[in-house]
Amino acid sequence: MPDDSAQSLTLVLERDLPASLESVWRALTEQTLIEQWLMPNDFEPIVDRSFNLVGDWGTVECKVLRAVPGKLLAYTWAAFGLDIIVECTLSQSKTGTLLKVVQSGFKPDQQQFYDGAQGGWQQFLGKLEQVVVSLK
Repeated sequence: MPDDSAQSLTLVLERDLPASLESVWRALTEQTLIEQWLMPNDFEPIVDRSFNLVGDWGTVECKVLRAVPGKLLAYTWAAFGLDIIVECTLSQSKTGTLLKVVQSGFKPDQQQFYDGAQGGWQQFLGKLEQVVVSLK
């Protein structure tokens, strides 16, 4: 079986948020806060728990892979033929919290989705910043 991993596309975004690790973790893991910056959902930060993100264009089926409070959240993201992984890593920064988002597993023929994710995550992270700042 050929190894497709070398050909897959990975999106990496970083944002230094002017908020505490606790505030950013809350925004990544509490349903009402996730809805404010991402989408309506039934998320719970429990490993192996399935959840859905619901947009006006459809539903993303997800499953929690890892949840280390204040440090790491990883989950699958499956919709429209995509079967990818989102990993959010938090670390302390001089001004608050550095959030690194890695979305990996885009296949070479999914360039349109990769390009869309780049723009989409910029919007999501802008909204996330507004949410975490409001939690102060």
